[in-house]
Amino acid sequence: MILGRFGRHFHYNLCMDKGAEQDPRVYFAAERTFLAWIRTGLGLIGIGFAVSRFGLFFRQLSASESHLPTRATGLSVWSGVTLVGLGVIVILSSVLRHFQLIRELKSGTWIPGRVSRDAVALGLLLAAAGIGMCVYLVLVH
Repeated sequence: MILGRFGRHFHYNLCMDKGAEQDPRVYFAAERTFLAWIRTGLGLIGIGFAVSRFGLFFRQLSASESHLPTRATGLSVWSGVTLVGLGVIVILSSVLRHFQLIRELKSGTWIPGRVSRDAVALGLLLAAAGIGMCVYLVLVH
């Protein structure tokens, strides 16, 4: 126990003296990050499936009300398939990155503070998709 400022007592953590490869909290943090990427991929897959099926639902609804053949652009189907594919890519890249990180931690070659290229790439792709959807919605309206 250490006496800190203002007379408070603090417990000293022995894990702080060890390297990152020996600290179990680092492995737990890596696992939490891995699971967060898995959730992100599953979310993209779910949204992609919903987008794809929602377009089919609107085509069926339009056909039943007007009894006329519907003109389908197929944009919702391809948007949905793209999101599902992006979700699969996110999950696969997270698995590969997790194995790489654990290997780096075990060998002591891990460098803290590195920018996640996967996160930046996913963010840029989703931002581009959002801009594309905005342009499409403005042009269709």
